[in-house]
Amino acid sequence: MNKIPDIEALTLIERAHRVAAVAAKHADDVDAAARFPEEAVAAMKAERLLGIQIAAELGGEAATTAEIAEVCSILGQACAAAAMTFSMHQIKVSSLVSHGADAEWHRGFMSRIAGEQLLLGSATTEAGIGGNLRNSICAVEVDGERCRLEKEATVISYGEQSDAILVTSRAHADAAATDQVMTVFLKNQYSLEKTHDWDTLGMRGTCSDGFLFKAEAPAEQILPKPFAEIAAQSMLANSHILWSAVWYGIAADAVARAQAFVRSAARRTPGTVPPGALRLAEVSNQLQMVKSNVQAALKQFDAAQLDEQKLSSMGFAVAMNNLKVASSQSILTIINQCMLICGILGYKNGTPYSLGRHLRDAHSAQLMISNDRILGNTSTMLLVQKQDTSLLG
Repeated sequence: MNKIPDIEALTLIERAHRVAAVAAKHADDVDAAARFPEEAVAAMKAERLLGIQIAAELGGEAATTAEIAEVCSILGQACAAAAMTFSMHQIKVSSLVSHGADAEWHRGFMSRIAGEQLLLGSATTEAGIGGNLRNSICAVEVDGERCRLEKEATVISYGEQSDAILVTSRAHADAAATDQVMTVFLKNQYSLEKTHDWDTLGMRGTCSDGFLFKAEAPAEQILPKPFAEIAAQSMLANSHILWSAVWYGIAADAVARAQAFVRSAARRTPGTVPPGALRLAEVSNQLQMVKSNVQAALKQFDAAQLDEQKLSSMGFAVAMNNLKVASSQSILTIINQCMLICGILGYKNGTPYSLGRHLRDAHSAQLMISNDRILGNTSTMLLVQKQDTSLLG
């Protein structure tokens, strides 16, 4: 009997593929039942993937954004819900890595994430402001060494399955809506009262129900940097890059299914070019453009992290916004073209070429965060920011 290799002997990508194999096996059921991809997340924990971004000195692997994006893509080709769960977790971890490394409690918490493979959820949306994560109505109350928070969160990413949730709020009762902080609350420090069910067209397995969130914890769990700084310097780029990597993975699997369909048709009629062959060539080109955009953004993010001023610049924000909008729009075109290639076998569920789940999951991309909101922000920045036309970045 072949011995299963130890995790330490495998590369990160090999471990990601092992998780993807588990995720793919359950993807259709996760979607149909709108249930959390528990098997895939258990596999992520078994493969020690949840702490890979954390510094080695704290028990992690100091994985780069490019490496994390590659894992997102691999998982996206298997199960979009599992991939999105992984990406959202890593986006939260990025806030800790970038803005909590100098705080004793947060360093200890990062060690726990790596050691115990804790899953982090996110509560940035709120009744009354929708998806505008740069504004809050609720305010954290600090009383001596304790803090309390109550938030009517319209969506909390896999809230009931999280081991901790990172929550945005105003910094204090008299703070402006944009004067925000982010606080880490552990599972035993908060209660969740469900207010909205997550019954959606796609991404059904992310189980992002709405809750009335009530919590109390030591005040040291508030991240030491303002949320505006966290959002600009870590969340913006990580969200748009990692989400785009997930969406690329979904589209890549759709193209792979379309390619398999065309190859099967070619074998049935030797010497003739199947009707979908030219359309397949077109979607291959479109998929490569999405890949190139993600790769360019990764390169730009790496360069910006060496210069804090550049990281917070309008030009960098415009580039990341453009990535998100372009990726989220392009994948819908790609997957729809793949549906046309595969025809009724792509439209039907339960075939090797089924694409209904891919198409429904992809429709979420334009809504996370709304493309209209992002384009509005970009248009405002472009009123004062000169367009970067250099091919050298």
